[in-house]
Amino acid sequence: MASIIDNIGLPYSGINLSYSNSAPIGTSDADILVTLSSKHHPTAQYVEQLRLSLAKKFPGVIFAFLPSDMVSQILNFGLPAPIDIQVVGNDLDGNRAWADQVLRQVRYVPGTVDLRIQQPFDDPYLHLRIERTKAQELGFSAHDIAQNLLVSLSGSFQTAPTFWLDPRNGVSYSIATQTPQYRTASIQDLENTPVTGTDPNSPPSLMASLVSMQRGSGMAVVSHYNVAPVIDIFGSVDGRDLGGVSRDINKIIASASKQLPRGSRVVVRGQVQTMRSSYTGLLLGLLFAILLDYLLIVVNFQSWLDPFIMISALPAALAGIAWFLFITHTTISVPVLMGTIMCMGVATANSILVVTFAREQMSEGKDPIAAAVEAGFTRFRPVLMTALAMIIGMVPMALGLGDGGEQNAPLGRAVIGGLLFATASTLFFVPTFFSVLHGWRQKAALPEQE
Repeated sequence: MASIIDNIGLPYSGINLSYSNSAPIGTSDADILVTLSSKHHPTAQYVEQLRLSLAKKFPGVIFAFLPSDMVSQILNFGLPAPIDIQVVGNDLDGNRAWADQVLRQVRYVPGTVDLRIQQPFDDPYLHLRIERTKAQELGFSAHDIAQNLLVSLSGSFQTAPTFWLDPRNGVSYSIATQTPQYRTASIQDLENTPVTGTDPNSPPSLMASLVSMQRGSGMAVVSHYNVAPVIDIFGSVDGRDLGGVSRDINKIIASASKQLPRGSRVVVRGQVQTMRSSYTGLLLGLLFAILLDYLLIVVNFQSWLDPFIMISALPAALAGIAWFLFITHTTISVPVLMGTIMCMGVATANSILVVTFAREQMSEGKDPIAAAVEAGFTRFRPVLMTALAMIIGMVPMALGLGDGGEQNAPLGRAVIGGLLFATASTLFFVPTFFSVLHGWRQKAALPEQE
């Protein structure tokens, strides 16, 4: 470890609260930021160990590990967890009961961790009911009583900020006046809060003579999404892919939707939502990349057959990516799909070298088989050097070396696995495929010439 920073309770500034993605709701929350040294092991191992040991040493305390890297924070769109099951509706009590029921079922989904409901409903409250008749007799209004209590407990810097200009340096300072916390340590101290009104003829009074106090409980925080009240069920994934966990959660939500209060609805947000849209866009981008590669080569070579032979190595590249991800226990992710698109370009470029040389040999009078064999031997070294340069350059990234290196490791692994299979396909399958297709083409052209 390099350092530890603890933030207990709400941030002091509203600006810090706005930019914080840990969603603190009060004094019961604490953020612990641990900075690791440069030569540390993968972060996921530490998180797994802490998740088990902290729950045993501190029973009754809820621990959640928030996304610490920038990539996860961006994919979560500011949410403190990759899974966010939002119950949207005005029936907060009914939605809370339904959320508790769903949370109990989601806990049994393999791979889910750090499950919790963001909005607790058991925060202790003190309800102060104003005795309006007595207050009116003494010359106080409800606004006077509430304003005195507000200034005493938290000051007026949020509702009516006051500034003092220092004449010596010309700097304005925010001024807040409130009762010291050690003088409001009990309910009796709260009842002894002096109250003054706007009417100068009204004598000062105590809070105990104007209000009746009652204990209770309620929501610690009220959250809204597009003005509608929401209840958030946050959760993370460990030891399993996010897509599989998402499918199991969707089944639970679909079966429990019948008990959802009338007028309420459920929306799954977070990285799950981002994953679906990103996968759709990247998979379409992969298909369009292959199609555009093919059409571009068609325009350059003025042929439909040769470009088809050139892209025949791409299925082997996709198989190599799947194989390498399987043996390295790497799940499909956005970096994997980005590496797949990169691999398609390199694999196509190597196939162009082989097919182009084979066409040149055929133009010199050689038959398709001899041209394909000559192309395989002659282009063996250039293709191998190009692929090895890319593979060796991706090895440090695939190993996940350095701070945060595990974020981009899937990209390197996808490129390495794809190029291993694509290179073998380019040197052996593509020449064979070339000789077969052009052999059929020549045989089909012979009867027409006769």
